[in-house]
Amino acid sequence: MEDETGKLIDLRSDTVTRPSAGMRAAMAAARVGDDVYGDDPSVNRLQARAAELFGHEAALFAPSGTQSNLIALLTHCQRGDEYIVGQEAHTYKYEAGGGAVLGSIQPQPIVHQPDGSLALEDIERTIKPDDFHFARSRLLALENTLGGRVLDPAYIGAATALAHRRGLATHLDGARICNAAVKLGIDPREAVQGFDSVSVCLSKGLGAPVGSLLCGSRAFIKQALRWRKMLGGGMRQAGILAAAGLYALEHNMARLAEDHDNAARLAHGLADITQIKVSVPQTNIFYVDLPAELCPALRAALERKGILARITPHTRLVLHLDVTRAQVDKTVAAFKQFFAA
Repeated sequence: MEDETGKLIDLRSDTVTRPSAGMRAAMAAARVGDDVYGDDPSVNRLQARAAELFGHEAALFAPSGTQSNLIALLTHCQRGDEYIVGQEAHTYKYEAGGGAVLGSIQPQPIVHQPDGSLALEDIERTIKPDDFHFARSRLLALENTLGGRVLDPAYIGAATALAHRRGLATHLDGARICNAAVKLGIDPREAVQGFDSVSVCLSKGLGAPVGSLLCGSRAFIKQALRWRKMLGGGMRQAGILAAAGLYALEHNMARLAEDHDNAARLAHGLADITQIKVSVPQTNIFYVDLPAELCPALRAALERKGILARITPHTRLVLHLDVTRAQVDKTVAAFKQFFAA
């Protein structure tokens, strides 16, 4: 199942990346302590760096983006509160209902617009009045990027201003916020402007093996630390992992543009195939609509050539630092060979 270089071409997600030699060296050399006591120097350095980078007072290192988002929900909301969120947002659809199950927090989903945004009028209409018949609207949660689509900064400004005007806090699931910042050509702190908290994933396109960061005010992170402990997210000599995160932030952010270019190259090549429909990528993710009856055979044909993809009638393809331009071209050739048969 491997290509001629002995490497799989794995297009399932940008979570499949492997630590580079430089990242592994940084992990091996990491200074460590007990982070539950707050004395792991590498974790403390990572948290300080993230807070500075994303323009917040403080940050908290968590094992996963799911936990980081859940900590944010639990910190912003109390039992009986609700958060307003998109139907396709990760915090609503793909995190096992953690806010509802563990926090008694009601999600209020809204249908996304084609660009991934939530219409301002829908947000306004969804906010509940101050009436004991209703859950208390407390939080607006957005996601950037969503399915590879980048939210317009002007929209973000309008949406967060609306939320604050109506007394809501704002949280950004910024799992791929660095992709958004690189695509827009703006500073990361500008990309998260208007949000009271932001979750940043280190283990997707940035290439770290594990971990996410929750950024917010000092008071917010102090409360969040208690929730992290309760959720089992307190780790001991976590500096080994934090060192990977620091390396990712320092070395792997600007290179995300290569993934965006490779996604565009792959999409352009596949667009020549008349039997399929290809979306135009903005960042490192795009979608391919395929005939359902051909999906099993296509999946098998790609695997024989060392290409892994989650082939469905609406296939998501994801580019990352472990996929080269040559492998992109090989993938295009494999698709074309299949559909030409």
